[in-house]
Amino acid sequence: MKKKVLILVNHDVVIYNFRLEIVQRLLKEGYEVYISSPYGERIDDLIELGCNYVEAKIERHGTNLIEEAKLFFYYRKIMKDIQPDIILSFTIKPNIYGGIAARISDIPYIANITGLGSAVENRGVLQKISIMLYKFAFKKVSCVFFQNEENQQFFIDNKIAIEKHRLIPGSGVNLEHFQVLEYPSNDTVEFVFISRIMKEKGIEQYLEAARYIKEKYPKTIFHICGFCEEDYEDKLAVLQEKGLIIYHGMLRDVRQIIERTHCTIHPTYYPEGMSNVLLESAACGRPLITTDRSGCREIVDHNINGYLIKIKSTEDLIGKIESFLKLDYKSKIKMGIAGRKKIEKEFDRQIVVDAYIDQIGQEI
Repeated sequence: MKKKVLILVNHDVVIYNFRLEIVQRLLKEGYEVYISSPYGERIDDLIELGCNYVEAKIERHGTNLIEEAKLFFYYRKIMKDIQPDIILSFTIKPNIYGGIAARISDIPYIANITGLGSAVENRGVLQKISIMLYKFAFKKVSCVFFQNEENQQFFIDNKIAIEKHRLIPGSGVNLEHFQVLEYPSNDTVEFVFISRIMKEKGIEQYLEAARYIKEKYPKTIFHICGFCEEDYEDKLAVLQEKGLIIYHGMLRDVRQIIERTHCTIHPTYYPEGMSNVLLESAACGRPLITTDRSGCREIVDHNINGYLIKIKSTEDLIGKIESFLKLDYKSKIKMGIAGRKKIEKEFDRQIVVDAYIDQIGQEI
């Protein structure tokens, strides 16, 4: 009988773009893999690989108690139906409600903290409720993977799953898929923002900086890629019509935009686990400008492979963009190559895959 692994996620991209190699390794080693996620275009690709799919309905930002209860009972049902030997979960709601269901079902369970989220990071009632839920969900957890030390320290300080913690380098990067791309010519200097379009990801700072820089340096171009998590569609359409930005929507393969741009800008102040866009851009040999906060600063050595900026500071962002623009062409290339070397040394996805296979082997 094949061992069964049930993977709980809140979006198909979470598993396909950032954990595909874990899935492939599990399938190769003879595990039967079940994916629980809301339907998305990548689900068909996972089924084609040999995964079993169980559709889930998750309101990622909802707080409706009835819907939250439904998610817990859904997880209880599929665990009873599938009878998995182990459960892997990613992102907040699958971690909490999947964890509670796994605890009640007495199934080994490995969680991954992909970021605390605003409700947990910011003090208040929601933080207290979240801590209580995590304590209950992770009472019998086999292992909790953390993507940065700050998130791990938060769990230590709040006495959640003590002695079950394990630190990994984010989701890592597939170094064969994300290879160094030829650096674009210097006829224009093009920047890109790749993220869910939402305020906490720093979209306002990016747009304000784009407005200032483009007026002062006409040969600059500002790209935006990602789906609108918040109501930005109309604003982006107007700015594109004015020639301030180019909005590409959601891309299946971010390499196509990284290839044509000179620098990736990620001015987030969202509670990141470890920024995948920074990892992937650096792996492709692109300099970075990002926030000096946990989940971002680990990827950037200031003035070597990019620049760190103050949180929510458009002024600092503009200053660092101007610093980048003043670099000569060879220095920009050198900065990108330094980033690639850092990724190869510290963030190879194989490190993450091996950690998962090792932990699963210890549990079943």
